[in-house]
Amino acid sequence: MNYVDLDPALQPLIESYLESADRELLAPVLTALGADAAQRLAPLADVADKNPPRLEQFNREGDRVDTIDYHHSYQELQKAAYEEYGLSALSHRGLHGWDDVPPHLVKYILSYVFVQAEFGLACPVSMTDAAARTLRKFGEGEQIAEAIDRLISTDPDHRFTGAMFMTEIHAGTDIAQTSTVAERDGENWALSGRKWFASNPDADIILTLARFPGGDDTTRGVGLFMLPKHRPDGTKNSYVIDRLKDKLGTRSMPSGEVTLSGAYAVQVGALERGFRQMAEMVNTSRLSNAMRATALMRRSINEALAHARQRVVFGKALIEAPLMRMTLLPLQADAEAALGLVFYCGDMLQKADAGDASAAAQIRVLTPLAKHYICKRARFVTGEAMEVRGGRGYIEEFPDARLVRDSHLGSIWEGSSNVIALDVLRCMRKQNTHQLLAETMTQKLNTITFAEAGPEIRELLTRWTAIVDRGDVILSVESDAAEALIGGYADDLAHLIMAALLLEQADAEVSRDDNFRKLLVARAFIGSNITADENAVVDTLTHFEDIVDGETVPRDAVSTDVVPTPAPVA
Repeated sequence: MNYVDLDPALQPLIESYLESADRELLAPVLTALGADAAQRLAPLADVADKNPPRLEQFNREGDRVDTIDYHHSYQELQKAAYEEYGLSALSHRGLHGWDDVPPHLVKYILSYVFVQAEFGLACPVSMTDAAARTLRKFGEGEQIAEAIDRLISTDPDHRFTGAMFMTEIHAGTDIAQTSTVAERDGENWALSGRKWFASNPDADIILTLARFPGGDDTTRGVGLFMLPKHRPDGTKNSYVIDRLKDKLGTRSMPSGEVTLSGAYAVQVGALERGFRQMAEMVNTSRLSNAMRATALMRRSINEALAHARQRVVFGKALIEAPLMRMTLLPLQADAEAALGLVFYCGDMLQKADAGDASAAAQIRVLTPLAKHYICKRARFVTGEAMEVRGGRGYIEEFPDARLVRDSHLGSIWEGSSNVIALDVLRCMRKQNTHQLLAETMTQKLNTITFAEAGPEIRELLTRWTAIVDRGDVILSVESDAAEALIGGYADDLAHLIMAALLLEQADAEVSRDDNFRKLLVARAFIGSNITADENAVVDTLTHFEDIVDGETVPRDAVSTDVVPTPAPVA
């Protein structure tokens, strides 16, 4: 089994987004990881989930050590992620044949395949990557340079892992309530306080927030600090892990409560800009959350399809049942739409880093949009897929229950859904990003030339006009009303973006291969999520096998008479 071969959307998107030289370098490592994830890493992840890490606070001499004992299965997963595939280093250095840093999409593509096997470890992998990026952008000095070098290393004897300690009992969303304090200690700082939910708590390099002397009581009074596991002289830093969390999901990866007692720390960037600088790490992790949620969708659908094909009910394979196909096809469309948005976000991040102002404005709002919608949708998709397997799916011996448990975390990590929706509103207020997205997506729709997509294009163009008007109204009303409306608006905006990207990809696949499969996926997605037109979904069921298996759908099999049922757009 190879997870790459089971994914009909992945390779066509790679062909659309990556240059030929990058595709050639990616192909062998992607093929290897696809097989490795399915055959070795997924079984290891099942074992690691059932054998969570244990905290050892003291050694046998009675000294406080705070070491975390990991099961062998998790250690093998760590080697694969950090060393064999270099997932945390790919945005920072040349690997796998690249002399220079590969495009961001290479990291997201490989991580997407890895997460289909193991979700929990992807959190510290992402934080290690994000910590290096944040330190590179805002930090300076020899200690920070060494930290970056070790965070991006794949050498088992040299590499570091990263983490971020933000959450406190009263300062989760409201960072201005941070109670951890920083006091000057020579050229550096001493931090004291408690961090309540710290994933990867035994990381080598931690980025954390603390109040500094003379700072005000807003987020401008909170500075960003690098907290190493060991002091420069090699001694253990002055913080302890109080306990590990008993979590619903991501059981393989530890999260804990940490107390800082004059812990040695290095200032990162300007003190009064600490929260804004930490937002760089948070936003990078948010985009990773969307990618990971997409991977959970894909794995859960693979499991559902495999079961439905071998399960015989009343003399027929379950997958032949029309209602089962009507259940599975929208899930397939959801997963493909989410993957398309992740690819587009990765591409916009690349362009933003290269200085493209429009891409920078887009990725600023696309990141919370992707996290808000995809992470929440993954909870539905994994739940529906589990139900396909029935009672077996509910049993922990099968992977479905773990996928469902893990899927709930994406909507909570790095800001719960309401917090993320308010971030979308903040982007709209600052840069009218709903208008920018509308201009970008309608331009894409207007460049699609194959006639078979005409009805869908016209429908989406109408809805883009309407959603811009809705956005303008939200910006014009009282603040309380705007905040109440932004959640639903963010979901509708995400739907339209994903639908436009599906049609753009359909155009690419028609032009390259004369394959109309992606148009049927777009129709299923639009009918399920935008027009609420079940008949539009039913009309695609004739080619169900072609869609889920990634086969070619010829032009004559696609009717141009399918017109979505009009629905209110105001």
